[in-house]
Amino acid sequence: MKLARAAFYVSALGLLVVGLRELLAGFEENRCSMTYMFEYPEYRRVSLPRRVARLYPAYGLYLYGEGLYAQETRALKLSGAPVLFLPGNAGSYKQARSLGSVALRKAENLEGRMHLNVFTVDFNEELVALYGGSLLRQTHFLHESIKAILRLYKHLKTPPQSVAIVGHSMGGVVARALFTLPRFNPHLVSLIITQASPHQAPVLGLDPYLLDFYSAVRQRWVNQANKLRNVTVLSVGGGHRDYQVRSGLTSLPCPPGDPNKLSLVVTAVPRMWVSTDHLSIVWCKELVLATVRAFFDLVEPETRQFTENPEKKLSVLKHHFIRHPVRMEGDGQETSVFMSDPPEAWSEVNTLRLSYSTPKEGQPKHFLFALSSRRKAYSHFYCRSDNLEASSWVLGCLQRKGSTCVHALDLSAGTELLPPYKVLLLSLGDLTSVSHLVVSASNLNGKQFTVECEWQRQESVLLSVSVPHVLSFGLTSSEVGVNSSGLLHNIQLLHFHQVYQAFRLTVSSQCRVSKDRLQSVYRMKVPWFREDSFTWVSVPSSAEISGMLHTSRPDNASSVLLQLHTAPNCQYKVSIRTSLPKVLGQTLRFCGPMVPVYTAVTLLLACGGQLSSILKSGRAVDLSRAVGGALQPHKIHLPVYLLHTLLSWSWFQEVLAPPPVDMLPHTFPDRMLPSPPEEWPHLLSPLLYVFGAAVAYWGSCLLRLLIQVVSLVLAPLFRPSVTRDAGTLRLCTRLLVSLCLVVVGGTSCGALSIVFSTLFHFYRVLRLQMTERSLSHMLNLAPQKHPSENGTADPEPRNGSEAPLLSESALQEVRDDLQLHLSLSALFMLPVMLGAPSLIHWIRNLRFSTQLDPDPCWPQNVPLILVHMLLINCNTLKLSNSRLLPLTSFLPLPLAITMVTFSSLHLYRITYFLSAALVPLALCCLY
Repeated sequence: MKLARAAFYVSALGLLVVGLRELLAGFEENRCSMTYMFEYPEYRRVSLPRRVARLYPAYGLYLYGEGLYAQETRALKLSGAPVLFLPGNAGSYKQARSLGSVALRKAENLEGRMHLNVFTVDFNEELVALYGGSLLRQTHFLHESIKAILRLYKHLKTPPQSVAIVGHSMGGVVARALFTLPRFNPHLVSLIITQASPHQAPVLGLDPYLLDFYSAVRQRWVNQANKLRNVTVLSVGGGHRDYQVRSGLTSLPCPPGDPNKLSLVVTAVPRMWVSTDHLSIVWCKELVLATVRAFFDLVEPETRQFTENPEKKLSVLKHHFIRHPVRMEGDGQETSVFMSDPPEAWSEVNTLRLSYSTPKEGQPKHFLFALSSRRKAYSHFYCRSDNLEASSWVLGCLQRKGSTCVHALDLSAGTELLPPYKVLLLSLGDLTSVSHLVVSASNLNGKQFTVECEWQRQESVLLSVSVPHVLSFGLTSSEVGVNSSGLLHNIQLLHFHQVYQAFRLTVSSQCRVSKDRLQSVYRMKVPWFREDSFTWVSVPSSAEISGMLHTSRPDNASSVLLQLHTAPNCQYKVSIRTSLPKVLGQTLRFCGPMVPVYTAVTLLLACGGQLSSILKSGRAVDLSRAVGGALQPHKIHLPVYLLHTLLSWSWFQEVLAPPPVDMLPHTFPDRMLPSPPEEWPHLLSPLLYVFGAAVAYWGSCLLRLLIQVVSLVLAPLFRPSVTRDAGTLRLCTRLLVSLCLVVVGGTSCGALSIVFSTLFHFYRVLRLQMTERSLSHMLNLAPQKHPSENGTADPEPRNGSEAPLLSESALQEVRDDLQLHLSLSALFMLPVMLGAPSLIHWIRNLRFSTQLDPDPCWPQNVPLILVHMLLINCNTLKLSNSRLLPLTSFLPLPLAITMVTFSSLHLYRITYFLSAALVPLALCCLY
């Protein structure tokens, strides 16, 4: 039985390791280009009012500069457009150097002295993603910093009225929190670009301040969306490489009808098309270039400040981050074009497809496609070109003169940029006023390029295939072949709409004739969120694509689309197979924060199992056996599901008024979802329970090993003990220690007092381990029976007499106490780990303040401190004689059920449930 248990948890640990490996390193290497500083970077500190400096001594405001620009701005006489960079969790203000350096290089090539002034805020590298007590403080300092920045431009005739903000990680959340301040003027910030910012919910809810902060920001932006429509916000997620903040959390929780709120993933950004990790998104050159170009396009030439026009801001952001059609919408270029090229530059195409490569010498060239003979047979016209410079390359002829077109309508606005070329897909139903289509292939500068166009029927280029079930484990596959010789094919991946699904898609291409062709582009297109991913390969080839989602489908109408931009006269085959490692990785990416909850549940049930054993037999079972037997999904998940059902009824909520059930946040909060996103975690909860039990099992084994090693090292420092009272404290000592710990927690940091009280209990466990080792050695050396003077053995002690110190029963009592306290130590480690972020924050800010304010661990952990001191002297004999033990042994199961229901997002509540279980246990030692 013991061997089978160990084999099971070895397998569970193996699955967990496979999932973690896929989550952390299951993607290609970082393909972002590094940004470099051309001159030594300098950070000029901006002086703030004394009141602000006194209130926020740990924070600072800086102006970024290099070389000559840094010298010119020493006096802080500025004339550029202000941009403010906000670092994220544990982020440095020096991360602004990538944005600032690229902006300086960009300004050198522009006329009219148009440039950006890049500011950055020093938030003291605080762990705001784990400790939310300083988020409101950062928000207030940001407000003061914006006012200080705008004061630097008062000498200008047209000073800026607002500041553009770039926020990384939690910096983006703080930027949106500005609008929750009662005295904040919303016109001070009209543009926010966030990078890998978890807008939906915190990654880990380790304290109530963090969750309250998110709730206030969410209510402000959702409930008062009409008042914030003029504020343009762009949220960029890092993709699957960012395992710290999954891209689903970066979606802005705003009504879908607000056009000024854009959310996307970096893999869909034109000229980027690669995923970034949580840090590289700041310095990734491709993204920094897109951001800087957008900023300069938003600057008005007359005022040299950012535009206040929401339509222009939206147009510029869409151009650089969504489509990039070479020519920006609304840039003033005429859509009506008059053409005067000679007749020999014109050619009429009567075939279904055009493939043309320009010669080396420059010459004008235009191709005419008649619409009259194609309207009934075809629905679309598709064209692509690797000439990325020409903006007007597809036109609709309005007036012909012989074989030439003299007046045309520019149709190139719908052009979309793909990695190797640009494409345009026109619907013939929208071209009723056009007689011919004109494709311009002029290479007047002598640069060679290729143009490929064709007529298409929408029904002939659309195929469908059902993806394999997630439980197929990769044993079966779905395949579809593309036998057509067209340039574009769309494959609907039916039943692919949940984030826990993960597939390996293999696209193989075979060509009849070997010749140079444009690259094939495979695009995974998700209709409900801008999370498209691109793969581009040469043909013939075989490419593997990872099919995973960042968000679940919000409706029943759309499907994931695999778009193939193919080479002509080639055959393609698509094979889809479920990937178990990727499924495990997706499970941990979305539900990883629930694993600590199930770890706590396992340890709590293990403690309950030991109490039941003490109640029945007076002995405590081995810790590994207790933890191994705590995996009881049938006792947890069925009551949890019933409790979820009850809590969904309005009358039940009105009668009991329970707290809201923890669930994964909705990606689209204002849409009615027929399949709520909280349903699918119920399907994964058994797997998460297994992962949590594996962590608890191997964690307890590691704790036991640590106790043995440390006790062996410290054994020479203590006298050998043979009683179960080793490491206990007198009543007056416990009262004094408890009082000191309460005072320490109230005047400094509550987590510090928890650590000290845990160390006291750890000392008790060490002494029990030393006693167990001493008794074992003594009994091995001592004879089993002591003969009397007449040659007979000494009789066993009678009932009611004390057992000798050196006996098997005494050793068993110490072992029982050791197993009990090992289980308690494992439980005590959970509050220590949950309070570690606030303790780290307090230590790093000791030079500014000796008291943590606010403190999430105080005074909620005062009962836990008292429990630590009471349980130090506890043993199995006292528990077995207690009248409260039957009730106490029953409590862990209902507490575990409520913990799973109400703590999956509010992880700090785990401490409350543990206290609810340990307080009655401590009382058992008294009554």
